[in-house]
Amino acid sequence: MTKHPTQLTSAEIACIWTNYMQDSMSKCVLSYFLQTVEDENIRPLIQGAYDISCAHIEELTTLFQQEQIPLPTGFTNEDVNVKAPRLYTDAFMLNYLAHMTRVGMLGYSGFTSMGARKDLKTYFIKSLQEVSDLFDQSTDLLLAKGLYIRAPYIPYPTKTDFVDSHKYLSGFSLFSKQRPLNAVEISHLYMNSISNHIGSKLSLSFAQISPDEEVQNWMLRGRDISRKHMRIFSKALLNNDIESPISSDVAITDSTTPPFSDKLMMFHMGMLSATGTGNYATSASASQRSDLIINYERLSLEVALYAKDGADIMIRNQWMEQLPTTLDKEQLVKKKK
Repeated sequence: MTKHPTQLTSAEIACIWTNYMQDSMSKCVLSYFLQTVEDENIRPLIQGAYDISCAHIEELTTLFQQEQIPLPTGFTNEDVNVKAPRLYTDAFMLNYLAHMTRVGMLGYSGFTSMGARKDLKTYFIKSLQEVSDLFDQSTDLLLAKGLYIRAPYIPYPTKTDFVDSHKYLSGFSLFSKQRPLNAVEISHLYMNSISNHIGSKLSLSFAQISPDEEVQNWMLRGRDISRKHMRIFSKALLNNDIESPISSDVAITDSTTPPFSDKLMMFHMGMLSATGTGNYATSASASQRSDLIINYERLSLEVALYAKDGADIMIRNQWMEQLPTTLDKEQLVKKKK
């Protein structure tokens, strides 16, 4: 990145700070994956993702220094034990990589839209292209290995049509059957099922390896929430004679040796919870049946309360790093007096 005379906006500071935290976490996770992956077809993708995270950390470090902004602590080698026994199957690592690149594409597109400085926009656009390429490669490999879970199929339409009744928007009726799900609603139910499946496996693995009982219980609660949400989404699909997504071999081993610190695991699940809340909001706005909208709204509240409890645990243990913030002017006045 080149030096630019314009000061960073609050949005741009938030973007680079968040990006640094996430990439420093990803570097730790991927470094452990590199030590435990066995499939030589999957290893190059993990290596590529690791190299991208390392390059981003270097670029962002330079930018923080140029702007004279304190560098976040983030996550370091102290938060990962690459010598820990194998915790995840190769199939899980590949599915995890595909899922996290989806999360990355959403993140970088948002970062790009909030940036005004040319150097930052260039960086985020480049990062978006990198993570998009990685998503393409990982999904291609999942397809080649028969591990990719496709969205449900529906018949091709034979003609264009228009909504002719307000009942189209209603998901509740005592006297008539709910209208069939449309393609957009099916796609969101499918994607949220997949996301919750990854989240349930990840939270279970974190509970399995954490030495802290409070963290264990919070992780198990996250697993239970994910499973509950999957059942709700699956029921909505099955009620329309659509099979819910069937899991491929996404599994964890019986190892209880922690490769990651509790701080990293709590941050990771907090990040996924925030992503899930955003996905539910998007799904609610895209769905047209009222029962689906209500489900997404109440499930979002459940995830938000779960994330709040996780944040409380992080604060008590001094694991939560504070975002850059504006000054409290009233406090300055009181201090002056």
